[in-house]
Amino acid sequence: MDTLDFFSNVPENIIIISPEHRILAVTDTYLKTTGRRREELIGLIFLLEAFPNNDVPYEENPVRISIDNAIHTKEADYLDVIRYDIAKPAEEGGGYSERYWEASHTPVLDEEGSIKYVIQNTHDVTEREMARQAQAMSEEKFRFLTDAVPQLIFMLDGEGKPAYVNKRWVDYTGTSPEDTLHNNGWELAIHPDDLQLVRQRMREAILAGEELQLEYRIRNKYGMYRWFLTKTLPMQDENGNTLLWVGSSSDVQDAKQLVQELLDSNEQMSVLADQVQQAYTKAEVERRTLERLIMKAPVFFSILRGPEHRYELVNEKYRQLMPQKELLGKAVAEVLPEVAEQGFVTILDEVYNSGKEYVAEDLTVSLDRYNTGNLEEMQLTFIFQAIYDEQHQVNGIMICGYDITGIAGK
Repeated sequence: MDTLDFFSNVPENIIIISPEHRILAVTDTYLKTTGRRREELIGLIFLLEAFPNNDVPYEENPVRISIDNAIHTKEADYLDVIRYDIAKPAEEGGGYSERYWEASHTPVLDEEGSIKYVIQNTHDVTEREMARQAQAMSEEKFRFLTDAVPQLIFMLDGEGKPAYVNKRWVDYTGTSPEDTLHNNGWELAIHPDDLQLVRQRMREAILAGEELQLEYRIRNKYGMYRWFLTKTLPMQDENGNTLLWVGSSSDVQDAKQLVQELLDSNEQMSVLADQVQQAYTKAEVERRTLERLIMKAPVFFSILRGPEHRYELVNEKYRQLMPQKELLGKAVAEVLPEVAEQGFVTILDEVYNSGKEYVAEDLTVSLDRYNTGNLEEMQLTFIFQAIYDEQHQVNGIMICGYDITGIAGK
């Protein structure tokens, strides 16, 4: 059997190197993988002439170091994944194809124990490595996104055991990922009064495979508890089996406090409203009582409002002075022109503007009592007294007096 022909057809990427690093033989598979021809490689120094790497100094090339280790130790040496790009032929556009490899270097000894040559066997792991890098990039993006949001993000395995927490969780609780995931730090951060409820609701969610939303308190690194709204969603496969749970916890402490303050405020407002209503009811009762007393009082009484002295209230005795007159809402000068002619409107103006009361005793006043144009003289004792508003400004005048016609001088 032709040994060299047999070796050339081995379906592996194998190259045989002398102790001086010169290429002695290569398999056809190796030539196909690298796009090289056998006559181009045989006799060349492996890494200096055949496959130079301009990005790494020759002395630091990990492949050269691994070969030397195999030669010096006379034992196989294995390389972790390394990148070595393969030149593409011109018909494929030239340039280089990104490739990743795993390699082993196995020394072969002669009868005296000296190195005859080193067998390099390489495996193309580009597809696996690029998938790993894509996975790592995806995980890095996931971490970046979860660390960027203001919520506490976590993942649980299918059984509900903590598997991941984001940086926000670590910063808030002050608990390391190791303690959180493996030393019961997850449950230690939950308020003792809420823990049993969280466990129960989580068990129910796991059994049902349904999302969970729950409010509970989580301790911060200063030992204080704040309320969080936590929502946990199951990630399931095509058969409905839960692979993991993804959850987020949002701080709702301020919102709950605001709601409570509003509730307390509403309760206080309700109490205050009741007190105001009671006070108003009492005042209204007192006002009506006073009004009834005024309306039935044995003296004539009226209230005028504004600088025009319009009638707002008159009692029965006042109406008896002028039984045919419609007084309410009308100005004194309008409804009693004879009074204006006698100078009483001028006196009302002085009381309104100065606030000083005016007292008249046994004064003769001529009135058109029955609206006939005939004046009737009456003997009256009365007082004009200013009425003040909340700003202590005069806004009306009270008139109170006695009709002493027929009894004056007796």
